Amino acid sequence: MTIPPASTTAPTGEQYVLQLDGPHGAVEAIITEVAAALRLLRVDGHDLTQSYPEAEAPCFGNGIVLVPWPNRVRDGRWNHAGAPRQLDITEVAKSNAIHGLLRYASYRLVDRSDSTVTLGAAVVPQHGYPFHLFTTVTYALVDDGLRVTHSVTNLGAAAAPYAVGTHPFLRVGAHSVETLTITARTTEHVMVDDRLNPVGIEPAAGTPFDLSEPRAVSSLELDDAWRIEPDADGVTRTIVAAPDGTSTTLWQHAEWEWLQVFITRIFPTPEGLSTAIAVEPMTAPADALNSGLGLRWIEPGASWSGSWGITRQG
Repeated sequence: MTIPPASTTAPTGEQYVLQLDGPHGAVEAIITEVAAALRLLRVDGHDLTQSYPEAEAPCFGNGIVLVPWPNRVRDGRWNHAGAPRQLDITEVAKSNAIHGLLRYASYRLVDRSDSTVTLGAAVVPQHGYPFHLFTTVTYALVDDGLRVTHSVTNLGAAAAPYAVGTHPFLRVGAHSVETLTITARTTEHVMVDDRLNPVGIEPAAGTPFDLSEPRAVSSLELDDAWRIEPDADGVTRTIVAAPDGTSTTLWQHAEWEWLQVFITRIFPTPEGLSTAIAVEPMTAPADALNSGLGLRWIEPGASWSGSWGITRQG
């Protein structure tokens, strides 16, 4: 009996291509099966995110969903119901548990149309996290970009701790990231140790970590988190702008009150190593399982959902 060879697939699984004819031109996105990641977002031919080839896995967690916690848990340890819990160590160099439990999981298709897709995955009881959740993420194209809605339902018999974040790297078309500025209404900055775990919170105003006025990416070295303040409409906005006035905005509804910004100058591209900037919306900062900051406890049978998005201006 001859067994046919397995077909070659992308390392991130099925690729869901979304398209919308918007008033400002074509809106396009590609979402991956693995980690429900945003692999590409483009409006009228202008890239709003840093894409990567289909044949590659996402570098630096590019575009992935972080659930049931974003960022780090110190030493992978926390306490629940009077008992110590030990998560698997997934950031070995810093001895932390990082970016949740689904960053390498395959999500299943729940629903889709030409311009939307909903993917779902279960978080099952495991080392250090004895809870059962079902999570979904819906990507929906809009006229000037993308709206993303995350939902979670607790399938277990006990209240479950939950937070969510994502890891998109932003672009403003073809502009070099080194030429961009970043602006956000940062109110409190999370101070960290040499393992990037929180050690305190300080006011951001007037410090080197104040992003309330445009700051040149070329002058910044960041892997930092902030509590951010919403505008009058209850939405927080982080704006990455180019010298010609065009910009990309990442917006978050008020329940997403935390923001992480990570700048690397060794991001691999077909042209070689380059600067890239991750602007990461989060409902909780690092080590929330210990601090409780931003952490939601989802009761059995209960659900929660919240949204963020990326849009183009100019």
